[in-house]
Amino acid sequence: MELFHGSNVAIRQPEILTSGFYKDFGYGFYCTLLEKQARRWASTKRPARVVSGYAYTPDKSLDILVFETTTEEWLDFVVACRSGKPHAFDIVEGPMADDTIWDYIEEFVAGNITREAFWALMKFKRPTHQIAFCTDRALRTIRFIKSYEL
Repeated sequence: MELFHGSNVAIRQPEILTSGFYKDFGYGFYCTLLEKQARRWASTKRPARVVSGYAYTPDKSLDILVFETTTEEWLDFVVACRSGKPHAFDIVEGPMADDTIWDYIEEFVAGNITREAFWALMKFKRPTHQIAFCTDRALRTIRFIKSYEL
């Protein structure tokens, strides 16, 4: 399976950086099955815009959490991770909360909208995908194969 990562440099040796802001599935190295999405990630970078590709070989011995779609469990997990709560999964995969969706989540957490209103707003979002490699063991399941500049 091929995965993609968008950045400002080719990333031949992925690492888990534990600094910066909290992300949907906690700290990790984030990729996607959707090359177009990786291109969007890269397009926000400066000075270069680079998409890296990886061969991914799943390892069933890892603790993997998969969200097939946005669900109540997904919402609660993203809220917890974005709030800084750690988890013990090696890999987490599922839809991403882009900036617009994160705005909806913040409104939900603040009590400004209900769960029902959140889901009504979510109905019109395009499909997304992300897979977060959250441990060094998880990183061993991917191998750099290529990169290109936009």
